Amino acid sequence: MTEGIVQAPKYQVGVRPKPVVTEEVEEKIRGFLAENEERRNKGLHKQVRRPVDIHSELENSGVCISYGSVLRTVRALESKTREAYIKSDYLPGDVCEFDWGEVKLEIAGEMQKFQMAVFASAYGNYRFAWLFNKQKSECFQEVHVKFFEHIGGVYQQMVYDNMRVAVKKLAGTEKEPTDALLQLSLYYGFQFRFCNVCSGNEKGHVERSVEVVRRRAFASRYEFDSLESANEYLISVCERLNHKAQSNRDGRSAWECLQEERSHLREKLPPLDAARVECLRVDKYSTICVDKNHYSVPDSLVGKKIMVKIYSDRIVCFHDDKHVAEHPRSLESYQWMIELEHFLCTFKKKPGALATSIAMKQAPDALRKIYTSHYTGREKDFIVLVQEIATGLTLDEVKKAIDELQSISVRHVTTDNIKLVCARNKDKQVQREFLLGNESKDISEHAIQQLRQYDALLRTSSVEREAVSA
Repeated sequence: MTEGIVQAPKYQVGVRPKPVVTEEVEEKIRGFLAENEERRNKGLHKQVRRPVDIHSELENSGVCISYGSVLRTVRALESKTREAYIKSDYLPGDVCEFDWGEVKLEIAGEMQKFQMAVFASAYGNYRFAWLFNKQKSECFQEVHVKFFEHIGGVYQQMVYDNMRVAVKKLAGTEKEPTDALLQLSLYYGFQFRFCNVCSGNEKGHVERSVEVVRRRAFASRYEFDSLESANEYLISVCERLNHKAQSNRDGRSAWECLQEERSHLREKLPPLDAARVECLRVDKYSTICVDKNHYSVPDSLVGKKIMVKIYSDRIVCFHDDKHVAEHPRSLESYQWMIELEHFLCTFKKKPGALATSIAMKQAPDALRKIYTSHYTGREKDFIVLVQEIATGLTLDEVKKAIDELQSISVRHVTTDNIKLVCARNKDKQVQREFLLGNESKDISEHAIQQLRQYDALLRTSSVEREAVSA
């Protein structure tokens, strides 16, 4: 009796059979797992069957089985030892890692999605980040140029994952770099290395840095007036992180580690012209199409091929080595960026198309107001005025001349009279400079005679008023 009380209780546990997971069902599950392994070897790691997919396949084939039974069987068949990682020791100036992270911000009241480019040095964990609208090759190059300018040198080796802007072709373990990465590497002289597929631990510094920078910067604030102000704020957050003491680096901050690395970095070169260059044909609307947006060029180039340099924030066009057009780059799609002066030759032939054209709608507000107030029905004369503005006159000078002409009579507001008044005002300025500088009396009298001629044409008496005031 004593022995029965003291000893631990014993239970008879029978090995109950699993009537659902038969050998046939288990063999089918093994087949699905084998297919998964084949796909991983081909680089299709995102297109493998998960347990829920295997359960669905079994049900479709007529097998009555629960998801829990499938999950337990898959785990038993895939039981593996946990992977061990090797901690590395990096030399100063040796390795820097790069990655992208997605950020959603409200810019000028509109919620938008941005790509945050992040650098993190392996030795000191120095961080640098910048926001772009998309992951384009020109953005990839531009942020490298900004980073190398920021730190005042170049790391010996850069580490990337299998991002499209860095890897042109991926076939198993063979990776072909993009032209953008090759240009950067050849110009700045750094080597590059790609991580294995699904191996974020091989660039763990920047993997962690993307999360930290994004949370520290935008968890508390996500509303900005412009992308420029958001980038300024992001840089200030990175500076605070870089000046923070790090316990795993003997209390040294990332900024202090960078100062130690500077002597080991490659020499900084003049900034690379970070632009995607394309040769595009001008369409019948006298525009070129870049990333689903149209940008105007002079109408004399219709049908011709021009060289286009595509930056992250602007589009620059060249023809026969001459600069012919430049536009801010649109952040949206299917937009038309049109400049009125690019269509002057066409409007001279088709003046009736001016009022309803996109070019007129996108013209400066002051210019459109001048048209509606004084040139409605006189489109040809207005086109001449636009040509004068494109070749020398400023809108401010034109507005001032119109005010002077209106003081006489609205009927005097013509392009020829505007040109006369602008020329007279320039001569008046020259006269004042001569008088203030005590120049010769002959030159002053000659300027006054010219002003009298302008007054005779416009029936004004500004010379006498100027003489009295002088």
